[in-house]
Amino acid sequence: MTAAEVLVSVRKFDGHLHWHHPMVRLGEDEHGVWLGARVGTVYSKGGVGPVYATEEPRVMLFPRNAWWTALFQAAPAYLDVYCDVTTPSEWPNSAEVTMIDLDLDVCRVRATGAVFVDDEDEFARHQVQYGYPPDVAGQATAAADWLKAALRDGAEPFSGQYHTWLDMIG
Repeated sequence: MTAAEVLVSVRKFDGHLHWHHPMVRLGEDEHGVWLGARVGTVYSKGGVGPVYATEEPRVMLFPRNAWWTALFQAAPAYLDVYCDVTTPSEWPNSAEVTMIDLDLDVCRVRATGAVFVDDEDEFARHQVQYGYPPDVAGQATAAADWLKAALRDGAEPFSGQYHTWLDMIG
């Protein structure tokens, strides 16, 4: 891994490795740290190994002290924005970012602008299975509600600002 590369390491609440993949550091702004993935970036899941390679350029935003991350995808991806509700991102070093996935995903469909919350059933199931503390479940629900409104209202960075970062990787 080069100095500009960053390993994105997502875990589940019990600590097991979920998604992990490399990205390239693009920069920072008032919204947080931006990383990019070129076409062909390999995404791996847990101990399974490689699951797929990207077919479009993507950028991810890791906001400071927020309970979410955001993935922005170029065409032809069906979703232009895919937000994961997570614990706040942590940077153990400059070459790795990690967080705990809390199941809820807030997505926006490219063609229609429709916004939806995904995996509410998984969130309910994992609250019991992993024993999410009430404050964690509350933060996750509040983050999903905030993201839903921000995506619908076209608030930045979800409106168009992310295109500047996508242009850097595409």
